[in-house]
Amino acid sequence: MAERAAMIRRRAAVRYLLLIYDDEKAFADMAAEQRSQILGEYEKYSGWLIEKGWLRAGDQLADTDQATTVRQTDGKVLATDGPFAETKEQLGGYYIVECANLDEAIEAAGKVPSVAVGGSIEVRPLIDM
Repeated sequence: MAERAAMIRRRAAVRYLLLIYDDEKAFADMAAEQRSQILGEYEKYSGWLIEKGWLRAGDQLADTDQATTVRQTDGKVLATDGPFAETKEQLGGYYIVECANLDEAIEAAGKVPSVAVGGSIEVRPLIDM
């Protein structure tokens, strides 16, 4: 019975993508101790998401100097180094959470450690394909 109830709750939940934006240069310029502390906060945060039963996936991304942007122009695929746009904040990672509603997803986003140090989190519902 409990398994069936959990299955019904999962179907009613919505998956959200939490996109983590930070200034990667500011992070690189931090003292090693401060960077280590922030990464420890991410470990705690991931544990909190697991305890809530919301975590579905999440990863840190390599810095933008390792990115490649792909476009098609005149029928030809063109790959260029780096991100599409120069911005103050770069996409540094993501979490996929499954929550009952947007309020829970916003609660999860508000606890992402980057928020406390000037980063921002974009919350976007995922559409099942």
